[in-house]
Amino acid sequence: MIFREAGQFKSSYREDEAHLVLREERLFVLAVTLFAAVVVPAIAGEYLLRSILIPFLIFALATIGLNILVGYTGLISLGTAGFMAVGAFAAYKIATSFPWMHFGIVFVLAAVVAAVVGIAFGLPSLRIKGFYLAVTTLAAHFFIEWTLTHFGWFSNYASSGVISSPPLETFGYVIDAAWERYLLCLGFLVVMTVIAKNLVRSALGRSWMAIRDMDVAAEVIGIPILKTKLLAFAISSFYCGLAGALWAFVFLGSVEAQAFDIFRAFDVLFMVIIGGLGSIVGSYLGAGFFVILPIVITNVAGLFGGAVATDTLASLELVVFGGMIVFFLIVEPFGLARIWELAKEKLRLWPFPY
Repeated sequence: MIFREAGQFKSSYREDEAHLVLREERLFVLAVTLFAAVVVPAIAGEYLLRSILIPFLIFALATIGLNILVGYTGLISLGTAGFMAVGAFAAYKIATSFPWMHFGIVFVLAAVVAAVVGIAFGLPSLRIKGFYLAVTTLAAHFFIEWTLTHFGWFSNYASSGVISSPPLETFGYVIDAAWERYLLCLGFLVVMTVIAKNLVRSALGRSWMAIRDMDVAAEVIGIPILKTKLLAFAISSFYCGLAGALWAFVFLGSVEAQAFDIFRAFDVLFMVIIGGLGSIVGSYLGAGFFVILPIVITNVAGLFGGAVATDTLASLELVVFGGMIVFFLIVEPFGLARIWELAKEKLRLWPFPY
């Protein structure tokens, strides 16, 4: 940032272990949070909230979940969309079976169901890894999608297979306005971000990173491999399941299993790669890049007076995403998060680089 840490010394272990060591960093994060919670709902329009900010918040939540598995533990997964679908349909079954239950509890229970499913499909990770594990999670995705599509019990035997969320009611008040739904997603994201930030700094998080760096060495020093990997799958699936429940109940309102297809899983994986592997901040940056890029391309194309066809714009979007992924994999594997860190280091030294 534009400030320096001169004069601020750590005098205790508690201060040394703080998430944000510098006073300016704490004030910056507090200001951003207040801006997102107070200013944005007051000035943003219906379209900005419903079509851009709410999907961004949900994608950021799913990206944090996948980053725990891929970035911190080194386990490749293509089952993100499947776990999101489990969260969405589990929330629907719980909400319709127990209509008196608060939607917040429904979302958490649905995420727990997704975590249990994640543990089941994470069992092969003890014996296989890399490309083979990716194929296994891909098979899990297709299995989940097929199950939710062909068994009517999950959609209460709706002929179309589409589930429609009940009203989001809390203490007699129905949450329906765009800014209310935005604040609901923001609240979940902030809480889950704090939890994820603490998790990756805990003994469990260090075990994840030890397995990522060299699983054989991690096992030699006493880290329980199976338990640690399954916990990574469970927690990652919990985040993805919660994101799926929010996607179905808060963003769309009604959804079918095909809405969580394999392309959705690739979208979240691209957010992790572009944002930065093993970075919570990178999860936000990757999700923001994914949501904003199509808008930027559309606006730039609008400068040509409609000369660019719609299908050309869609293809151009894919080309840009592909190019960005290749660029980050070759030039900067840690993504936008690393670029953000480098920019902060440069600003700390400016205008005295030596």
